[in-house]
Amino acid sequence: MGIVNLYSATHASTYLSGLYKTQLLWYCLSCFVAVVVSLIQPKNFFRYSYFFYLFIVVLLILVLVLGHEGMGARRWLLLGPVRIQPSEIAKIATILVLGRWFAKVNPDREMGLKELIIPAIIAGVPTILIVLEPDLGTGLLILLIFLVMSFYRKLKWKTIGILALIGIISGGVMYKFGLKEYQRRRISTFLNPGKDARGSGYNAIQSKIAIGSGQFLGKGFKQSTQASLNYLPENHTDFVFSIFNEEHGLLGSLFLIALYVILLFRYLILATTVPRIFDSIVMVGMMALVFWHTIINMSMVTGLMPIVGLPLPFMSYGGSSLLTFGICNGIATSISNSRNLF
Repeated sequence: MGIVNLYSATHASTYLSGLYKTQLLWYCLSCFVAVVVSLIQPKNFFRYSYFFYLFIVVLLILVLVLGHEGMGARRWLLLGPVRIQPSEIAKIATILVLGRWFAKVNPDREMGLKELIIPAIIAGVPTILIVLEPDLGTGLLILLIFLVMSFYRKLKWKTIGILALIGIISGGVMYKFGLKEYQRRRISTFLNPGKDARGSGYNAIQSKIAIGSGQFLGKGFKQSTQASLNYLPENHTDFVFSIFNEEHGLLGSLFLIALYVILLFRYLILATTVPRIFDSIVMVGMMALVFWHTIINMSMVTGLMPIVGLPLPFMSYGGSSLLTFGICNGIATSISNSRNLF
C-alpha cells in the first residue's frame, strides 16, 4: 500500500516520479533483513545489545562530524550512493538495551527515581546526539519510548507524579530557552495556522485541505490535486497520509488505521504471552515505536499536533525508516518463534 500510494503521490512530478522504484528496492532489502533477523534467537539480542548500542552511538557522533547536510540538518552518513540515517536504527538499539537493563535489574520490584537514573542515561545519550543534528522529533520519540517501557516495567505512583511534574517544568523551560526560533514558530503555527497562511502555516492548511477534499470515498487513485499540482510539499514523506486521505477518503483511511491497530495489538499480545521478561519488555518498546510514529504523524497532518518530521511507518518514503520497521518485525517474529523452542 505504501509503495502504490507513493507512486500515486509522485507520478506527476518530474523530479520525484522515480522514488517508488527506490522505495521498492528498500522494501525488498527490508524484507530480506527482516527474515535474517527473524532467524536470530532472542538470547542473542540480549547478549549483543550493548555492542549494538555503542556502535550506533559511534555512528551518531560521526554524523555530527562527517554527516551529509540537507535541509538545514546533518542527519545522514554517505556510503557511496546510499544515504544511511543512524537515528532511525538508534531507536532499535535503545529499545534492546533498555530491555536488557530492565530485565536484569530487579524485574519484579516497582521502580523509583533512583532506579530510573541509568535507563534515563541510556535513552538520553542518543537523544542528545540526535537533537544536536538537529532532529527534535526523533529525539523526543526516543524519550517517549523510554517512558512507555518504564511504565510497563512498573513505576511507583509517586515516581509517575514526579516525572509528570518534571515534564511540565522542563517543557516550559525548553520552549523558552531551548527551542530555536523556527521550532517555536511551529508551535505558534499549530495554534493558529491562518496567522501565516502563506508561510509557516502553509503546509498545515494544505494538508487539511487534502484530507477534507477526500470526503468519504476519496477522489480515486492518482487523482490527488494537492500532489499533482504540488500544492502540498513533502507529500511523499511527512504528508503521505494527507494524500492517501485525499485519494481514498475516510473509508480508505479507516482501513489503513485498522491495519495499524491489528499490528499494534499483535505486538501487545506477543508481549503478554512470551515467557521471558526481556522479550516482553522489548515487544512493548517495539509497539511504542510504531504507535508513537503513527499517532504523531497522523495527528500532525490533521492539525492535532505541531508539525515534526516523523515518517508514517511503512507508508512514508525513506529507506532507513523502512529498514527500521523491517527490523522491528524481524525481532517480533524471532521472539514469537522462540515460544515454541525448549
